[in-house]
Amino acid sequence: MDAAGTAKVFGALGHEGRLAIFRLLASVGPEGVPAGEIARRTGQIQNTTSANLSVLANAGLVSPRRAGRSIFYAVSAARLDAAVAFLTPGAGQAPRVDRRKGGAASGS
Repeated sequence: MDAAGTAKVFGALGHEGRLAIFRLLASVGPEGVPAGEIARRTGQIQNTTSANLSVLANAGLVSPRRAGRSIFYAVSAARLDAAVAFLTPGAGQAPRVDRRKGGAASGS
């Protein structure tokens, strides 16, 4: 992921209503939640929920799935993981420590 994609992801999460939706969906797992239930559980009105879900979907953070007459939304964790990885280059690697100074090494 590049800087623009990362900014889009965090921009989508930089709104209280969208963050509430994302946290709800992250807590329920891959089965997702129908849009109407999302509105009810977050206290948002339907059209606000729809707009917020659209922003989250456009950022790649949630994905819709039709089941009968309902549309279920679930978190797309890979997109968030990619944004976090962009912010933390070298994550998962142990930092080099300069034992003479007791701190992390400043170079490669």
